[in-house]
Formats: sequence, C-alpha cells, structure tokens
Amino acid sequence: MIVVLIYVDDVIITGNCLTKIQEVKTKLDREFSIKDLGVLKYFLGIEVARTDDGLVLCQRKYVLDILKDSGKLGCKPSSFPIEHGLKLDKGEKEQGVDANQYRRLIGRLLYLQATRPDITYAVNVLSQFVADPRSVHLEAANRVLRYLKATPGQGILLTRVGDPVLTAYCDSDSLGCPYTRRSRTGYILLLGGSPISWKTKKQSVVSRSSAEAEYRAMASTVSEVLWVRWLLTELQVPVPSATSLFCDNQAARHIANNPVFHERTKHVEMDCYFVRERVESSEVVPMRVSSKFQLADLLTKGLPTQQHQFLLDKIGMTNLHASS
Repeated sequence: MIVVLIYVDDVIITGNCLTKIQEVKTKLDREFSIKDLGVLKYFLGIEVARTDDGLVLCQRKYVLDILKDSGKLGCKPSSFPIEHGLKLDKGEKEQGVDANQYRRLIGRLLYLQATRPDITYAVNVLSQFVADPRSVHLEAANRVLRYLKATPGQGILLTRVGDPVLTAYCDSDSLGCPYTRRSRTGYILLLGGSPISWKTKKQSVVSRSSAEAEYRAMASTVSEVLWVRWLLTELQVPVPSATSLFCDNQAARHIANNPVFHERTKHVEMDCYFVRERVESSEVVPMRVSSKFQLADLLTKGLPTQQHQFLLDKIGMTNLHASS
C-alpha cells in the first residue's frame, strides 16, 4: 500500500513496501520531473525527527521566527500560555493597538497549532478580538510568546510502540465566553496514545445547562471520531473495537447511554439521537474520567502550571531541544 500526501508542489510518499515507493517516485519523476529529498525531515514548516520512541513533530524554527519578528527573543520565559481563570472581554475601555500587527501574530500562531495543542485554547480566545484588538489582548498574546520562548522545540511524539487504539476526550467550559455566554467545545483524539486530532471552538448557541454544553461537545467529538475511524479504515488500519469517549460530566454520559427526553434535554434531541445511534452501533462508548485526568481541559480553560504540564506529559508532548 502506498499513500501520497500532496500540498501544491510538496509531496510526502509513504507505504509498507520500499520497492513500490521507489516505483512511484520513478513514475512521478518521469511524468513531472520531481526532486527526491530523501527521508522526510521538514515539511511545510514542520520538522520531523526520528528517535527510538518514534517520530517527533515540532516547529522550532517557525517559533524562533515568530519570536524574532515580534521582538521577543530576549523576553522573560513563562511556564504557561494563558493565566489560570483569565476571562478576556472586548476591553472597550482599554487602549487600542496596531490591528495589522495583532492579526499577523494571531495568524502565525494559528498555524503553529499544527504541532502545539498546548497553545490551542489561548490562541482560540485571542483570535476572537482580531477585529478590534486592545492592549489587554496584546498583553495576553505576549504571554503566549513568553511561553513559546520557554518551549520553542516542544512538539508531539508519534510513538512506535503500542496498539493503534483510538481514544477520545471531550470537555466544555459552560458559559465560558463572558460577553456571548456561549460555551466552548474542546476535544482531543489519540491513536496508540499519540495525539492526532484536537480542536477548541466556541459553540454556535447558548446552552441552558452544563449538561447541554457537555453533550454538544460530545456530539462534536463523535463526529470527528467517525471521520477518523473512516480514514483509518481507508488506510487499512484495523479499528475492531468501539472508541472510548472520555467525559467528566455524569449527566452527559447518562444521556448518551439512556436518552430520556424531558424539559432539560428536548431542545438538544438531534444531538442526543446522533450520539445514541453511534453508541448502539458500538462505534463509541462513553467512559468516565476524573477531572484531573481530563486531557481536553487543555483545550477549554487556562490551567495552573503544574496541571498544565501534567496533562502535556499525558498526551506525549516532548521537547528534543530541552537541556538535559
């Protein structure tokens, strides 16, 4: 089996047979005259390093370029990307800042999320204010830069050991946005213990209970799980068992396993049926997880330094450039 990933004129070729890979490269060269750069080391700003444990993906050079362009190479490092419990609003009474500079910074941080789930929540919050950024927003963005200064080479480890078991974690911050009162969905999917998909996004409607907010997060996660399961099947990776979906909200798990509709849940009936169908078809199975071990907390709230680092260790974030 040969898999080809193409982005404009950049190509990655992989598969389970070196002879067939070489045949594909020869054919492509005959048709298009390609340049063979050898074993994958760098792709679209993402650095690929091989270790005894597996592949490490990071964007160290990209991080250093961001710090240099922002004039923050000499800034004081920070151990966390956003203050614990910080709730940013529009800051209409705060002084305005250069909107173009702010948008450029946020745009670059958005791309950095490709290998940095640890900054995803902070960047999601900051991206809400690109239309009219204020000094308080720039100050929070500078906190992210200070965190990057402390961890420029941090990235995700795609481990070579363990079975390719798909697991998912979902969470929400009920009424987390201070001026729209919408909750935020956060989820992360792991394959064999390695993070492969994560997202944080403000929900489209205001939830009327924490159970509803958590359940909407669960429905979004199930949708992503189904797509990843389909993709793995296409890539001939067996997914024989149901995907464990870890949620720390008892009410949401109860609705998924036994959807009794009443006044509190009838307005989310469609999501209830969607998740319930997937539970009955044994594609996902809702599981309890302690809030301490809820990996999706990284994507829904600012955490204390110790808990932030604890969860990063749990998802296999690593830093090859850290001093020993």
